[in-house]
Amino acid sequence: MIPEAEATGRCEVRADSYVFHVATDSRGRATGVHYFDVDKREHFQKARAVVLSANGAETARLLLNSTSNRFAEGLANSSGMVGKHLMFNQGSAVHAVFEHELNEYKSVQVTRIVHDFYDSDPKRGFYGGGGIDARINPQPALWAMSSGGDLPRWGADLKARLEAFPRSMMSTGHSTSLPVATNSVSIDPTAKDAWGIPAIRITYKDHPDDLAFARFLRDRSVEIMQAAGAQRIWREDVQESLWGVHLLGTCRMGNDPAVSVIDKYHRTHDVPNLFLCDGSSFVTSGRGQPTMTIQALAFRAADHIGQFAKRSEI
Repeated sequence: MIPEAEATGRCEVRADSYVFHVATDSRGRATGVHYFDVDKREHFQKARAVVLSANGAETARLLLNSTSNRFAEGLANSSGMVGKHLMFNQGSAVHAVFEHELNEYKSVQVTRIVHDFYDSDPKRGFYGGGGIDARINPQPALWAMSSGGDLPRWGADLKARLEAFPRSMMSTGHSTSLPVATNSVSIDPTAKDAWGIPAIRITYKDHPDDLAFARFLRDRSVEIMQAAGAQRIWREDVQESLWGVHLLGTCRMGNDPAVSVIDKYHRTHDVPNLFLCDGSSFVTSGRGQPTMTIQALAFRAADHIGQFAKRSEI
């Protein structure tokens, strides 16, 4: 947040505090945030501008919980798009064991090596694109717990796979998730969190093309491992998403306020001094690994916020 000028010259909202409501005035401008400290005492931090960076899940939840007479359906939600079009990133995984030690757990552990299938190709019969990583992910304990697909679950085969850890590696596909409007972040009608705030509810079902492309990348990973001389190869299942680490798209960017939440400067259409700088702004999922794009957009947004402040627009 950009706080009001204070004697301390700093914002009093600590990193371990819990912001649960963005306040607005009768003109529809953000005036600050309500938050709980670590002892669950409620405070209000006044601000000239508010920047939310809680990604595709919690940013949308915070806006939907920030209702008022002016914003009955949630803050910055005149379009009804807050919380809609949630995207994860589908993916695939292939495990392999080689004759000699690779020691993939040392040094750089993620290497994007294949972009041959980054673009969508209509000849495949489904939409999607992505890249393939070579990585040791996960580390030994989680490696031992990996399951599904062809992976051995018990007995001598599992023991042999675990003992071959230094000779093992994974080929991991990162692919598209289409922006389906019914995939969403919403507010649970009854459940509340530990602070008594209405809890988040996630509704998600992968588009069939996302699953088809994930299987396509998995098959290409098998071919790569075979060409590299793997002794054994195991495919993990490609399944419907039950969780995600890339939470994107719930406050999408656009020029038309009727179908988007923020403009190209990351300023919400409805609230001129409220900015969203995280993965919620995405209109597509990209091809996986969105962190650098989020960072680049945040730096760009920061420059514009500074310019707005210099022009006394916030």
